[in-house]
Amino acid sequence: MSDISESMESLYSACNMQSDTVPLLQNGQHTRSSQPPAPGPRSAQPQASPRQRVQRSQPVHILAVRRLQEEDQQFRTSSLPAIPNPFPELCGSGGAGSSPTLPPGSYPPNQPPPKQGLPRGCRRDTEPLRKDVKVFSEDGTSKVVEILADMTARDLCQLLVYKSHCVDDNSWTLVEHHPHLGLERCLEDHELVVQVEGTMASESKFLFRKNYAKYEFFKNPVNFFPEQMVTWCQQSNGSQSQLLQNFLNSSSCPEIQGFLHVKEMGRKSWKKLYVCLRRSGLYCSTKGTSKEPRHLQLLADLEDSNIFTLISGKKQYSAPTDHGLCIKPNKVRNEAKELRLLCAEDEQGRICWMTAFRLLKYGMLLYQNYRIPQQRKALLSPFSTPVRSVSENSLVAMDFSGQTGRVIDNPAEAQSAALEEGHAWRKRSMRMNMLGSQSPLHPTSINAVIHRTQHWFHGRISREESHRIIKQQGLVDGLFLLRDSQSNPKAFVLTLCHHQKIKNFQILPCEDDGQTFFTLDDGNTKFSDLIQLVDFYQLNKGVLPCKLKHHCIRVAL
Repeated sequence: MSDISESMESLYSACNMQSDTVPLLQNGQHTRSSQPPAPGPRSAQPQASPRQRVQRSQPVHILAVRRLQEEDQQFRTSSLPAIPNPFPELCGSGGAGSSPTLPPGSYPPNQPPPKQGLPRGCRRDTEPLRKDVKVFSEDGTSKVVEILADMTARDLCQLLVYKSHCVDDNSWTLVEHHPHLGLERCLEDHELVVQVEGTMASESKFLFRKNYAKYEFFKNPVNFFPEQMVTWCQQSNGSQSQLLQNFLNSSSCPEIQGFLHVKEMGRKSWKKLYVCLRRSGLYCSTKGTSKEPRHLQLLADLEDSNIFTLISGKKQYSAPTDHGLCIKPNKVRNEAKELRLLCAEDEQGRICWMTAFRLLKYGMLLYQNYRIPQQRKALLSPFSTPVRSVSENSLVAMDFSGQTGRVIDNPAEAQSAALEEGHAWRKRSMRMNMLGSQSPLHPTSINAVIHRTQHWFHGRISREESHRIIKQQGLVDGLFLLRDSQSNPKAFVLTLCHHQKIKNFQILPCEDDGQTFFTLDDGNTKFSDLIQLVDFYQLNKGVLPCKLKHHCIRVAL
């Protein structure tokens, strides 16, 4: 991971140095290194007139065009009505006999006349333009926020986090949602909200949602780009750092290739075609898997388009799979006929195509968006010690039974230590139950409902709904939620994501000495409530494929 960061930082610094050391003039030409004039012979030369001294980098105006512009300006100022002068005594030596109005042609040729006033509700040009934007949450609540015209999606998310009292972990995102088209996408952090809203229809709206996989490809790109789908025009060593550099470097020519189901424009039929994605656009082959120029046909352009996820592709567009994506031109609002609808065979393929589209379209801007939160955190706490990331590589099993702690290297011993820790929690909860009184707030009754106050518990939702929430908030390892079981009214279900696949684990209640406990492993590890169970599996893998890291959350605005 450190090699990836170092290589990305070197590429990022090289791009910045190139933009800083080669400034551009107004006409778009690069500045040339100017030498100081040599004394002597040049001083004897006659001075050129101001009209003859014209720099190479400045535009030269044609005299006829300039004369026409001056005449047009004089005509405009002479046609304006007379404006009363509030200070007639300052208009020359005419005294009281002078006219109390300024003559129409007395304004400078390049300065517009002053405004008489502004209607009620309007702002002057010097004030920043403001606009009201309505943002919805996952539970249907909404909030109207007044934003500036130059506010980005990241700025609006931070404002909503502040207003909603959420934890700002840089995983919040603004979603562009089109219910009539069945499309949605996460806005990039640098995109202007007002500009994006200008391309949306009246039925469309913004959603405020978590997305843990927004920049996950910078951490582990191999999981996002299968080897058989990526090709390079130049020789590549195949490392993770080289993989990302080829995507971010504008001089490289990476390609994503594979078969996709393509919907024909204006028809309901789908065709399985061999497709390749390049910097110049998305192409399909008219002859098998041939990528010769005469066999490639342009499907969509990357410049003026954005890539979306199909919400219900099978129901709305008769898609062959549930892993649909769409390339939507920015000019399209309600016309479904102009959408380029595609379908992948599996979820990993869809994620690969969508991630490659973002990297080829925005390039180094994505890496800047990824680095900005880390740089801000470093500036806020320059003297604090670095916080260890909660990952499977940084958490180890420890034994504190002796005077000093030791790391448990044996996996079997670590598993037994985890079971002993679970039994210790069970004994502590039993002692609490023995000391408690039989009141309405008895621990047994509290344990049965206390989990409903947690953000990771989503109540009575279906299996399909839980999978949809996991997909929306990012298919990253350790993303989870808990819900009520539909088959067993006394049980619960843990929905967990691992290797971009969603798995379900049933949490069953069990009786022991008159007390009710919850277990995931057939009673080997028991917990008095679901909060203890979640806390335990956030630190211990146990029978799960990975530890619990991120929980799905819905915030009411």
